[in-house]
Amino acid sequence: MVVGPERLATEIGLDMLQRGGNAIDAAVATGFALAVSYPRAGNLGGGGFMLVHLAADDRQTLIDYRETAPAAATRDLFLDEDGEVDRERAYFSHQAAGVPGTVAGLVLAQERYGTLPLAEVLAPAIDLAEQGLEVSFALNHELNSRAERLQVNPEARRLFFRPEGGVHQVGDHWRQPELAWTLRQIAEHGSRGFYEGEVARRIVAEMEAGDGLMTMADLKGYRALERSPVRGSYRDFEVVSTPPPSSGGIHIIQILNILEGFDLQAMGHNSAAYLHHLAESMKLAYADRSRFLADPDFVAVPVAELTSKSYAQRQRSLIKPAEATPSADIAPGQVLVDESTDTTHYTVADRFGNVVSNTYTINFSFGSHIAVPGTGMLLNNEMADFAASPGQANPFGLVEHEANRVEGGKRPLSSMSPTMVFRDGQPWLATGSPGGSLIITAVLQTVLNAMAFDMNVATAAASARVHHQWLPDRLLVEQGISPDTLQLLRQMGHTVDIAERTLGRTQSIMLEKGHFLGATDTRRPGGHVAGY
Repeated sequence: MVVGPERLATEIGLDMLQRGGNAIDAAVATGFALAVSYPRAGNLGGGGFMLVHLAADDRQTLIDYRETAPAAATRDLFLDEDGEVDRERAYFSHQAAGVPGTVAGLVLAQERYGTLPLAEVLAPAIDLAEQGLEVSFALNHELNSRAERLQVNPEARRLFFRPEGGVHQVGDHWRQPELAWTLRQIAEHGSRGFYEGEVARRIVAEMEAGDGLMTMADLKGYRALERSPVRGSYRDFEVVSTPPPSSGGIHIIQILNILEGFDLQAMGHNSAAYLHHLAESMKLAYADRSRFLADPDFVAVPVAELTSKSYAQRQRSLIKPAEATPSADIAPGQVLVDESTDTTHYTVADRFGNVVSNTYTINFSFGSHIAVPGTGMLLNNEMADFAASPGQANPFGLVEHEANRVEGGKRPLSSMSPTMVFRDGQPWLATGSPGGSLIITAVLQTVLNAMAFDMNVATAAASARVHHQWLPDRLLVEQGISPDTLQLLRQMGHTVDIAERTLGRTQSIMLEKGHFLGATDTRRPGGHVAGY
């Protein structure tokens, strides 16, 4: 089974399973196909994290293919002459692009854990780009939502707009021959086909034309890494998730540890009491995120301390049963230590028992909105995920510490959180979400709904969510929470705001009694469950 944000790419993943491939083959094929059919977040020019359960070895591994800062990047890269963050440069310039990791990560996964030849796994994405696809309602909507910014860049305008003007309309036949060419270089030469040779030269030529920082040496030197996932437990469940340079896994486990000490079922799902304790736990975790999380190859991250039950017990004692603690009164916790908005997620499970949970991104929807001529690909703007000015909020409102400052070769802090839950030692639930700072709490509530409230996978995904990230001090709530509940939360001292957008978009698979149960989050159009 494959559950993803777009039908064509999800069906391509399923085709790999039907050919006899495993979950890794399907995940890699889906990832490359999404670069064609889901350009707002599917990508070659971004990065992410792939969490893999390998049934034969009964182990889990995490492939970190997060982008890195070019070697020439410096800590004051995005500060103007007055010391303020130049947001146009940080978000929408060539300097906003980190060295992409997607190709290296997907190829590494395929080479180490796939069973089919790389060229076979890439062939459907190449055909889709070369032969073209019919523009769907969802794709048309996504292009229209970013049309003004996409038109600023001549190459993006050429790629995503009709020759006579206007974005491609529903039903248009849209071909991407340059992207097909780029994919073919990867199929024929592996990672070297992207990070060296003509593709790399075209990327660097665009960097030089736009005063960017990325060089041939940066591209050639990029490496995807294999890391150990973070682990925790909630009652009888084991939770396995994403380690630094993502903050997601640590804080999901940290919040679960805090909430484990309360009787959530007795409170009732999405009751005022439950949402109060949930929000207060979120505040404590996001305060810690602001201080302790960064690239572990540059900064010592106290993973064991932050995910320990004893630390959670100390933090739990700070929560008042019926009174919100102002964020101004919350500081990062005291741990013993010496001194990563638009993303996409998909989940795969195969008949062999392997499971893949993959989240990747180019950061904003359509990244920097800058396309590289001759490649069909967009540049990311992941450099915006560094602390351009420590103490100031990033594009998602997250306040970050000196630990996440800009440095050449460093991976920016992320919130991407591909996560798996194990029951009786077997994979039971795999999920993940896009959404920037919302990712952690979207994934958290999906797994909590299943573990603590015994919801099926579709209900766990569809139930109304809330979000608090410490700063700003406000509790975002989706439509669907009772007005009486919201009033009770306000009486407790919470500043409650109705979210203008949905909070995350999970793609989940639950494995129950030999059955695959898939759920694509209906918060956005276009998602798809493919199984046989």
